[in-house]
Amino acid sequence: MKPYYKHYLFDCDGVILDANRVKTDAFRACAKAYGSSAAEDLVAYHLSTGGVSRYQKFRWLLDKYSPCSDKADYQVLLDCYAQRVYEQLLLCDIAPGLSDFRAQTAQSSWTIISGGDQNELRDVFEQRSLSSLFDGGIYGSPIDKMEHLERLIIAGMQADEALFIGDSMYDLTCAKAFSIDSVFLSDWSEIIPVQVKAEAPQTVIFKNISEMSKVFKNIGRIMPIQVQDLNHGNK
Repeated sequence: MKPYYKHYLFDCDGVILDANRVKTDAFRACAKAYGSSAAEDLVAYHLSTGGVSRYQKFRWLLDKYSPCSDKADYQVLLDCYAQRVYEQLLLCDIAPGLSDFRAQTAQSSWTIISGGDQNELRDVFEQRSLSSLFDGGIYGSPIDKMEHLERLIIAGMQADEALFIGDSMYDLTCAKAFSIDSVFLSDWSEIIPVQVKAEAPQTVIFKNISEMSKVFKNIGRIMPIQVQDLNHGNK
């Protein structure tokens, strides 16, 4: 049995901020310059690769629909996307129960590991008074989540002392790659729990941080915790 987690790793969109739909709409709108079919194709690709950065997704779009495009075309897409997303990130809902869960895990570090743009995230979190919650840092693209996790482990984080909280299959894949425990939050995700269970049957699923917090509280924050002990939160 392990002690309570010393490190909580959070995805951002769909976990901390209700921003998934905002970003899906932005991908669709920006890709329409290449036609409606291209726009819908990008949305489908985006939804199938949740947790992957905009940089990879727009590169995929151009490679498929405009292979002769240049850096300027790529930058236009990135700028279009950033402009559409930024203001909405300042307005979208913050996860209920976030502050309570932070108080509950006060002895642990909190870190953001996101597919969102790192500079954008740090700016938004500062403006929304969220930065102080994440003493472990706020990390995002263009560096991939896998690399961020690798860097944290190299810096001394023990994988068996960490929990990754995400809302995409890629979040679960990244955690598994480093033998980090993970949970899936379903309320704001763009994939449904049935799909998660089909692809990763052992995954613990909660609706949101508030529900997860209650389960952790019932177990006891400073008592031994194992992820399999949390499954009763979904019964």
